[in-house]
Amino acid sequence: MSKKRKPIVAVVGRPNVGKSTLFNALAGGQIAIVKDTPGITRDRIYADITWLDRQLTLIDTGGIEPDSDDVILSQMREQAQIAMDTADVILFLVDVKQGLVDADAKVADMLRRSHKPIVLVVNKVDSFEKMMMDIYEFYNLGIGEPIPISAANRLGIGDMLDHVLEHLGEESFEEEDDDRPKIAIVGKPNVGKSSIINKLVGENRVIVSDIAGTTRDAIDTAVTYQGREYVFIDTAGLRRKNKIKEELERYMIVRTVGAVERADVVCLVIDAEEGVTEQDAKIAGIAHERGKGMIIAVNKWDAVEKDDKTIYRFTEKIRQTLAFMPYAELLFLSAKTGQRLFKLYETIDAVVENHAMRVQTGVLNEIMTEAVAMQQPPTDKGKRLRLYYITQVSVKPPTFVIFVNDKELMHFSYTRYLENKIRDAFGFRGTPLKFIIRERKDKE
Repeated sequence: MSKKRKPIVAVVGRPNVGKSTLFNALAGGQIAIVKDTPGITRDRIYADITWLDRQLTLIDTGGIEPDSDDVILSQMREQAQIAMDTADVILFLVDVKQGLVDADAKVADMLRRSHKPIVLVVNKVDSFEKMMMDIYEFYNLGIGEPIPISAANRLGIGDMLDHVLEHLGEESFEEEDDDRPKIAIVGKPNVGKSSIINKLVGENRVIVSDIAGTTRDAIDTAVTYQGREYVFIDTAGLRRKNKIKEELERYMIVRTVGAVERADVVCLVIDAEEGVTEQDAKIAGIAHERGKGMIIAVNKWDAVEKDDKTIYRFTEKIRQTLAFMPYAELLFLSAKTGQRLFKLYETIDAVVENHAMRVQTGVLNEIMTEAVAMQQPPTDKGKRLRLYYITQVSVKPPTFVIFVNDKELMHFSYTRYLENKIRDAFGFRGTPLKFIIRERKDKE
């Protein structure tokens, strides 16, 4: 079975043209619901949306500090570059009230040369009839038909998404059949992502060139270890010479989303000398939300002064900061000295296996019955939650459906209790588990 990858749609636009309003209109309300994972704070850098059964990931390429016109222009060029590097379709947002601005024209030139599909979206059009002439002005950008919308009033958004899908065509973004485990190496800049890959690969570094038709900025490296082949997706990016300071964090998150999307297992690299940070939690959250297998590799472990409690303290701190993923596997290693580096393969194998593990329905129901007997389900206003049946419906991540008499009574904490019971029985280390609660009336 081939794996689908969500197409990436990047949004580019000057300050105050309404990017965040558009994001909220798309991510909120009827179009799609993005559930925020407990323990992750994030600005809306990306939103997963579904339109006409197609799933897309919408990415905001960057906030611009309205400083002066030339700063805005240079930051927009930076955004356009990020969009051209990472997106399948580019949404170029302009503002009908501000009209056609010099910066828009300059960025349009750049986008046009990229030969990427572009949807030109004119925002803040409160009346399509009255503002028709103002909308036509944007034909001058030479990047096609302007699509009028009002993000605030949610007008024209469906049309806009239809245009996006037209550009994506019937191509379903299936990755070729490939059973090799794919591991995305992610983390903040300079934590040693590339050194880990270089060390694992040794002399025979294979840089797999981009598959035709894709323009992703992650670099795939195929490695064979003890007769098994692995593909490492490196987000460090070897091709980008000029470092962007202010936009680095956002750029990194944009690329992390793309790499995580394609991976089975995500390996988050943390710098032992710096410890675990808020930024690490953000990156880990992306993998968690997408249900990927998870390994946390603490690099530069050789450089840390240790006593008998060091590992314990470090582990505590990581578990605290990344409390939303207690299932993640932890590994302390050093790319520099090679210490415990090859244990990474063993860990990857285990996580890949757990991520794709299936449990028989009979066994699951035994576990559930026993769990219910040990801890009575909650009641509310005299009504007790009843659990009828549990079954596993898919893998990567392992996903279970539980049939109950009343969804409202199935509290998060009781689901967590059942998850722990299932983990006690089967381990499932390194992989998140997903639970879907369905209602079944007593009469059935």
